[in-house]
Amino acid sequence: MSEPLSYEEDFDLRDLTDEELVEQMYDDLYNGLRDEVVEGTQILLERGWSAKRVLDEALVAGMGIVGVDFRDGILFVPEVLLAANAMKGGMEVLRPLLSQSSSETIGKILIGTVKGDIHDIGKNLVSMMMEGAGFEVIDIGINIPVETYLEELEKHRPDILGMSALLTTTMPYMKVVIDAMVERGIRDDYIVMVGGAPLNEEFGRAIGADAYCRDAGVAVDTAKSLIARRRAA
Repeated sequence: MSEPLSYEEDFDLRDLTDEELVEQMYDDLYNGLRDEVVEGTQILLERGWSAKRVLDEALVAGMGIVGVDFRDGILFVPEVLLAANAMKGGMEVLRPLLSQSSSETIGKILIGTVKGDIHDIGKNLVSMMMEGAGFEVIDIGINIPVETYLEELEKHRPDILGMSALLTTTMPYMKVVIDAMVERGIRDDYIVMVGGAPLNEEFGRAIGADAYCRDAGVAVDTAKSLIARRRAA
């Protein structure tokens, strides 16, 4: 039986055909190999691939495999964070080129953890998976008060507002933000998605959110379907 290829054995990504290289990038994303993903991204660009094609066919498609295995319990948060970090490496190469070509994204999401809560692993994972799926992500951080949410919504005009909380004591603050949006008459301008360990669907409905998402994989699928539904309407 032949030994698997390894980078220590002078395995050169440039020796691969485009198709083989993309397959290898899927594996490298899955294994969280950031440097190799960056190199693969650069090679495809050198071969005349557009930034959008590299994004869609190599990075987004590769992260799709990661997302499915995360949803199915084959991969766990640490592995997905590594994969997302590798994806981020490729994105750093592509981002300047994508902005030059004014490439269309699926949509724009503004995301932050609510006031009183400094937990960010779940939020970061959702941000990375969303970016991996082709969304423009504006991550406004942790411990975000209602005034900041309103200012950032006004400034960026996203399609989606995402709010995260990991503490039962900070969960109710999500309703404070949604109520403030209602008062300003802007609630219906945005899709509101909420998530975090102590939340559930019933809570999401009770506070007036459009969706509760139990994990990052579900968040991506939900965001895509809600945006598609809104645009169709």
